[in-house]
Amino acid sequence: MGVEQKLGEMGVVTAKLEDLVNWSRTNAMWPMLFGLACCAIEMMAAQAANYDMSRFGMELMRPSPRQSDLMIVAGRVSRKMAPVVRRLYDQMPDPKWVIAMGDCASCGGVFNNYAVVQGVDEVVPVDVYVAGCPPRPEALIHGVITLHEKVKKERMKDWA
Repeated sequence: MGVEQKLGEMGVVTAKLEDLVNWSRTNAMWPMLFGLACCAIEMMAAQAANYDMSRFGMELMRPSPRQSDLMIVAGRVSRKMAPVVRRLYDQMPDPKWVIAMGDCASCGGVFNNYAVVQGVDEVVPVDVYVAGCPPRPEALIHGVITLHEKVKKERMKDWA
């Protein structure tokens, strides 16, 4: 039974504005190209033909923070790189989301020293953590799906 049979001759479909906005946000996320270490290779593989992240509306990684709303931090963040990560995050338009990809981005990984930030959440707020060293492209896709589920649950009162 299709929509035509359910609607009859009315030709009208109703939906909540929240649901429409959240649907459009999830199906048009533009990730920023931001690979810092070995996890970046797996992020690029997730974008390639075998995994094809364009089915989620992510046709290409954007090189500019002003054109993207999703930052995928792939790899370790050094103390020297942390202000750059923050500046790029601040330049992204709202709403914006962050995925920490890999153990190094999530908690510093095996680099427990003064030069590496022990988790990118010290620099920017993280929405989804993807575990692994390096995580497979399937794990990144699972992280994107998890972020989509989180965005779909957002309410208008949380937007302001």
